[in-house]
Amino acid sequence: MILSFLVIWSLSALAELPPLIPRSVLFGNPEYGNPAISPDGTHIAYEKADTNGIMQIWIRDIAGKQDRQITHEQSTQNSGSASFWAYDGELLYLKDSNGNEMEHLFACTPSTGEVRDLTPFPGIKAAFIDREPERPNQVLITLNRQGKAVFDVWSVNLSNGALQPVMQNPGEVVQWIADASLKIRAAVGKGKDGSGELRLLTKENSWKTLYAWKTTDTVDIIGLSKDEKEIYLRSNKDADTTGLYAVETLTGRQKGVFYDPTADVQYALIDPVSRIIQAAWCYRLKPRWEILDKSISPDFAALARLPNSDMQVMCRDLEDRRWVVSCQSDTNAPGFYLWDRRERKVTDLFFSRPGLKRYTLSPTKAFELKARDGLSLPTYLTLPVGIEPTNLPVVLLVHGGPRQRDFWSYNYVVQWLANRGYAVLEVNYRGSSGFGKAFMHAGDREFAGKMQDDLTDGANWAIEQRIADPRRIAIMGASYGGYATLAGLAFTPDVFAAGVDECGFSNLRTFVENVPAYWKPFMTSYWYQLVGNPEHPEDLIDMEKRSPLFYVDKIKAPLLIGQGANDPRVKKQESDQMVAAMRKAGKQVDYIVFPDEGHGFSRPEDTRRFYAATEQFLASHLGGRFEPAEENESVDGFRQ
Repeated sequence: MILSFLVIWSLSALAELPPLIPRSVLFGNPEYGNPAISPDGTHIAYEKADTNGIMQIWIRDIAGKQDRQITHEQSTQNSGSASFWAYDGELLYLKDSNGNEMEHLFACTPSTGEVRDLTPFPGIKAAFIDREPERPNQVLITLNRQGKAVFDVWSVNLSNGALQPVMQNPGEVVQWIADASLKIRAAVGKGKDGSGELRLLTKENSWKTLYAWKTTDTVDIIGLSKDEKEIYLRSNKDADTTGLYAVETLTGRQKGVFYDPTADVQYALIDPVSRIIQAAWCYRLKPRWEILDKSISPDFAALARLPNSDMQVMCRDLEDRRWVVSCQSDTNAPGFYLWDRRERKVTDLFFSRPGLKRYTLSPTKAFELKARDGLSLPTYLTLPVGIEPTNLPVVLLVHGGPRQRDFWSYNYVVQWLANRGYAVLEVNYRGSSGFGKAFMHAGDREFAGKMQDDLTDGANWAIEQRIADPRRIAIMGASYGGYATLAGLAFTPDVFAAGVDECGFSNLRTFVENVPAYWKPFMTSYWYQLVGNPEHPEDLIDMEKRSPLFYVDKIKAPLLIGQGANDPRVKKQESDQMVAAMRKAGKQVDYIVFPDEGHGFSRPEDTRRFYAATEQFLASHLGGRFEPAEENESVDGFRQ
């Protein structure tokens, strides 16, 4: 009966949808990505695939508009962060191997294309601290050479690659702050109870506590002012939402810079040379900028005329004449522009996915959803274009973290699902970040409890609004979103018709006990708050009660699981044990494992394979349309 209904619905409704957007357009490499302007303002570095489909670094001469490829990676099996310019004119980037998150720092010389591994130590993780125009041949980094969870400060000489130790970590420091001459002047220490303190290195070479906060507070150190009289930070120490503040280095007195009572300040725009905070980026339902330095008001007024709603200043040259900015919206993938402040001129650089311009994308509605206990949940709904928004199949798409959030922006997964005929609901459940301290900590110890209720309330809202067919609602997500998928099927088995879990944890105890070593300093202020401490017997009992692994007998809906074999955060064991338990209980589960992936899928070919399988899976159980899988999208060799 259900199958015949799906066929009838597909024939009548799906035919009215706009043309299918190919997965190769949605999930392939972007045409262009991550542009960065050189310090002298003459060149743009960016990422673009070569003829073999491998992302490489390219250089564009701004004056001549000549482009050339400068790196020649041989494999897609290494994932890395975007490149950025050192002040000596070299390009730097961090790259791991097969998703293991043990990043090395690499330098590339644009004139020759020579690539050097500046931290060639197996099993050691590098992280970037700072660079400064006053020391163009030097950068500061951290390395965990003395222990997996302890990161010391090192200086890298870019001229010869020499590494010099700068400061040894006493064991509890989780962040280092440098001045304009790249000397360490401050640090953040974490207590065993999860509390934190900002320490200042005095002229007598001793540490003094300048600012302290509790486990439940969120504090993010931005950096020192140019004159070293203030340290800028994001904090909610004495407030609900996170605001911008300056702490005087002499007295420790806190001064307000900007505060929004409705949402956290997500980002501060800072002049990289003067170190002046120029603007604050806030975001409840949609983004907005608060200009703090009036000298850039004319720039933002001019850039507001660009076609999309969410504008970001990505980088700028040393003269501060040229800015690279990105713009996107719910129906537009990021575009990149060059803003010349002297000539008051915007030049198009790149559109990340020009292939999308031929297709119709679905707008996203932002609104506040009321949970059953009255809590207001910032929520996004994307409806398929061309069909009546009534009695639709729905995908409840759950973000990871959980202390992350959904945004009103271009989301390729959302657009893919809407194009296939699904309404997509994204609920910022309690525990999400960005909406204040009380909202975030309302998720503590609420895994499979009120956090999950918020998601169920979203599904019920869609039913009440007659948007959703109650028999055709799926839940889908990655990381915590994968856990929420498993919890949704196990604890509310009558709500969901299918589930798609990407690298989700199934047993809270084994997940917490096996996190990466470099997470250890943050466990008390993050995971122990959320789910408990496995060293406490009463917490272990509670963890088991909230772990879907022990409730597979209640699951009714089919499940698809995707996992990276090298995932250092959510170990493959989490998916293995869930699949084994479901198969033992005679439940329907499809398991896909990619051998060269970590936490999430970074290789475009694997992304396409997984979403091709997901598309077929959802179509089978919810009735949406699908694009037949191509030969290179087969997952037959990856099923376990």
